[in-house]
Amino acid sequence: MNITIVTVGKLKEKYLKMGIEEFTKRLGAYAKVTIIEVPDEKAPESLSDADMEIVKKKEGERILSKIGADAYVVALAIDGKMKTSEQLAADMESLMTYGRSKVAFVIGGSLGLHTDVLKRADELLSFSKMTFPHQMMKLILVEQIYRAFRIMKGEPYHK
Repeated sequence: MNITIVTVGKLKEKYLKMGIEEFTKRLGAYAKVTIIEVPDEKAPESLSDADMEIVKKKEGERILSKIGADAYVVALAIDGKMKTSEQLAADMESLMTYGRSKVAFVIGGSLGLHTDVLKRADELLSFSKMTFPHQMMKLILVEQIYRAFRIMKGEPYHK
């Protein structure tokens, strides 16, 4: 399976980078993982709704340019479907079974994802109704993908 994780913004925090590198290395036994960071759009702290839409649109265009036409797209969104780790594993296994070997996970910037990205998504996935920093979500996501492969293979880890 080829997994691409497209995120907005460059990761600066060393502790998050180390965790992501560790799980990406572990995932190498199961899948090819590529992490693509697209630049976030610089904007002042207080934005009008129209300005927020412009920022999300620009970031969305950058995201969409990194997703292949044949990729199954999972966008992380608060309004998405919540799953257990076992459900994520079963869904990923089903994708592999039915020939969907290219999966792109998308993590938006601090303002979220533009509707164009949400429309391109085959699935919206929520990790919680809470809001998490998008940089931290990258670590949580790679850990859950790793956990999913361990579950699929019947290997210990997911308890």
